Amino acid sequence: MASGKSTLARDLAQLENAVLLVEDEFLDRLFPGEISDVPGYVNYSSRLKNALRPHVCALLSKGISVVLDFPANTKAQRAWFRELFERANAEHELHFVNASDALCKSQLKERSKDLPAGTPWTSDAEFDAVTAYFQPPSEDEKFNVVRHERA
Repeated sequence: MASGKSTLARDLAQLENAVLLVEDEFLDRLFPGEISDVPGYVNYSSRLKNALRPHVCALLSKGISVVLDFPANTKAQRAWFRELFERANAEHELHFVNASDALCKSQLKERSKDLPAGTPWTSDAEFDAVTAYFQPPSEDEKFNVVRHERA
């Protein structure tokens, strides 16, 4: 959260002339104001991934590059990505943005400064609640990891 993942995704999509799919944009348009906590996010995110799965696989199967701006904070979340590229028999890269909590909280504060008070997903407490689940990618997951160190 607030590591620079979306900025990186936009840059990669432009560089690779790829289709960019942004989870936050889908969730905001499909479920406006309905996601206010982690269980709600998990529910709606799962529904979105189920709907997008065949479409992403179809794009990948046709050789179209796709950049997915979706969180991959846990092994369970990353399993969805693996399913996509394996079903499509496509090459992949998992871009891992390594940023300190202090940097992420600073960026979260900056990007949230003009939002109304109480806007979800903007507080340090919400950051801590989401980040508590974070698991960095491990060798046993066998992803082609591209690391991005943020200082």
